[in-house]
Amino acid sequence: MYALKQACDGGLAHTLCGRADGWGAYIKSNVCATRGKGKGVTIANHNSLNHKSAERITEQANPASASLDTKSTREILRIINREDDRVAPAVRMTLPQITRAVDLAVEVIRNGGRLVYLGAGTSGRLGVLDASECVPTFGSDSVVAIMAGAPASLTSSLEDVEDDSQQAVQDLKKIRLTRHDLLVGISAGGGAPYVLGGMRYARKLGAKVVGLTCNPEAPLKALADVSIIPVVGPEVIAGSSRMKAGTAQKLALNMLSTATMVRLGRVLSSSMINVQLTNQKLRERAEGIVIKFTGATQATAAKVLEDSRRNLPVALLMVLKKIPRSEATRQLKQVQNMAAVLRKAIEEEKK
Repeated sequence: MYALKQACDGGLAHTLCGRADGWGAYIKSNVCATRGKGKGVTIANHNSLNHKSAERITEQANPASASLDTKSTREILRIINREDDRVAPAVRMTLPQITRAVDLAVEVIRNGGRLVYLGAGTSGRLGVLDASECVPTFGSDSVVAIMAGAPASLTSSLEDVEDDSQQAVQDLKKIRLTRHDLLVGISAGGGAPYVLGGMRYARKLGAKVVGLTCNPEAPLKALADVSIIPVVGPEVIAGSSRMKAGTAQKLALNMLSTATMVRLGRVLSSSMINVQLTNQKLRERAEGIVIKFTGATQATAAKVLEDSRRNLPVALLMVLKKIPRSEATRQLKQVQNMAAVLRKAIEEEKK
């Protein structure tokens, strides 16, 4: 107990105590609750509270999971689940920063640039996951992900690759990163040399840079125009940032890419109107979207999708305006926001 209190008195309070997400209060309440009950030894690994870990909350021991190895299966799951409850509120606190990042991404993509994710380990895999889903979901190749050591590191742990800052520069050169792109550096602890090296290079080019981390004292903050920092606190397994930190990063990336694509007109109402019709399930989904917005029969929806060469926005406009594929294609190519054009056509159809 003394070691934990001493660490707070010595400056750790800025990291653990007084955070708007309530983590500091949680640490304090756990300390107080165990005083005088003979459990002080199990609250934390006092050796972990050194200067370096004080700067990286993702590496610290979590009082809630002390003696985890002595718990029953149900209790282990309860502890993990209770800690997971802290993730969404922590992400909610960063909505102003995610908003700024979305606005930057929208501007960049409208001007021909790309949203580029850069990460290593779990953070890198989450970037790859989010970027890869933007093609089938939104029909967009404007979201790109680079992961240290990929493709081998996608399925195997290659921890040393995150220490090579120059490799990030080489990887960004391979995709021809320019000042017109937006780079998002993703690092749970916020200090991976690979990510920092890439962020420095992007800044040198004049590109805008966003940092996504779960460490409020992260070095990447100094390199970012916008810093998104959901403070989820120490993990149930100390240092295992694939857990709460990974969940927080995935939520933030989901918001970033989804809101960007909505703003770019690739979603109408809540429907993915740019979905790529690459299998039976997606073709049936597209037919349902045509029926929903035009009132067409299932047979008509299926036929128009084939006539549009499986281009859903074109098919929708063909039905709504009763125009051929060539004209619908021409009209949609002239605008930046296809959803706005389709919404206007729907409103005119109702008159």
